[in-house]
Amino acid sequence: MYFVTSKRAGYALFCLTPSERAAVALTDDQQRVQLLERSGADWKLRREWPVGERSHTDLMLRVRDVEEPPTVDALLALLAAG
Repeated sequence: MYFVTSKRAGYALFCLTPSERAAVALTDDQQRVQLLERSGADWKLRREWPVGERSHTDLMLRVRDVEEPPTVDALLALLAAG
């Protein structure tokens, strides 16, 4: 799976999954990683953790060799398994 980087206010990095169903984001202060789910035109926070626990890069590397999961819940399960 790959990610497409986009600009979004409040984030130093905002990366969308190919379907744009989910995003991995790094907050502007670069202290928190967030996994967000698209909800219409908005984004819903699904998980958040400190960068020191697991970086955004760790997450993206974890799923680089798999197809995008069909749901955000499946993506969360895949990330938790790693």
